[in-house]
Amino acid sequence: MSISTPSSPHRAPVMADVARLAGVSLGTVSNVVNAPDRVRPATRLKVESAIASLGFVPNTSARTLAAGRGTLVGFVAVDLGNSYFLDIARGVEREADLGQQSVLLGNSDVDLDKQTGYLNLFEQAQAAGIVLAPFDGPMDEARRLRRRGLRVVYVNWPGDGDESCGVVVDEVLGGRLAAQHLLEQGRRELVFVGGPLDLTAVRHRFEGASAAARDAGVPLRLLTTSALTVRAGLTVGSELLAQEVADRPDGIVAASDALASGIVQSLLLGGVDIPHDLSITGYDDNHFAQGTTLPLTTVGQPGVEMGGQAMRLLRDELDHPSTHRHETVVLPPRLIVRGSSVRPG
Repeated sequence: MSISTPSSPHRAPVMADVARLAGVSLGTVSNVVNAPDRVRPATRLKVESAIASLGFVPNTSARTLAAGRGTLVGFVAVDLGNSYFLDIARGVEREADLGQQSVLLGNSDVDLDKQTGYLNLFEQAQAAGIVLAPFDGPMDEARRLRRRGLRVVYVNWPGDGDESCGVVVDEVLGGRLAAQHLLEQGRRELVFVGGPLDLTAVRHRFEGASAAARDAGVPLRLLTTSALTVRAGLTVGSELLAQEVADRPDGIVAASDALASGIVQSLLLGGVDIPHDLSITGYDDNHFAQGTTLPLTTVGQPGVEMGGQAMRLLRDELDHPSTHRHETVVLPPRLIVRGSSVRPG
């Protein structure tokens, strides 16, 4: 008869194996895994040595069931290629650390199916809750998770009224700030570049820019794009260069920093003097916006603060389910002025 041992290929080591090797109780091993500050240093060292020797991996799902709710939180971002969402992730993680919770990160990469896959994965992992920076589309799966009892808080999305919480930035104000800044620079032939307009954020930014132009009695043309990428910006720049000089705008409100960066690259190569001939603003304050050859004026969003606020709302819903009230928190953007918009004095 063969006896299964912790090193046997028939099974992975379990907590009882660690307790046996360290000569302590199961409760002590559990405390070392879940609340190490409760265990005397000498005992903790002995248990940790046994864990390392056996290659024991704590069962997070079992700990979740035992505790009633887990220490694991999922965060799903729509596009980690945009540093704005990295800032949100940093805010979620910082706030989670304060509650001794761990964050699992998923990048849906602007793909609704991938977003759904991550939501289902975090449910299977018995996450305590999820912070979702969603794809701009149907929220059916997130709503189904909430109906099944999993807490979901939105960031960069307003939530569902009385059904869920959300944290957003005032995108209309952001568009207004960008257009007002160009107007203050004396620009009077303005174009808003961005799209598609069925993206909520782009549409709201356009609404804000339109309102500022209307208040100033200045026309604002709309030039729609199929994406908010550098490549789309390069195409726009080429189209502007093909126009007669007299027909070109003297101010551009771009709906993203990537788009603005592409436009700037194309126009500079075509001999346009920015910001003497033309001023341009971006949006999002991506990390590259300040480090380019011509630093971009942009509208910054408080990503870290947004992530932290979303995590606080999630924790309140988890800790106080009977008294928690759903809300949408709206944070203000800020204009960050750099070299792409202000002519040297």
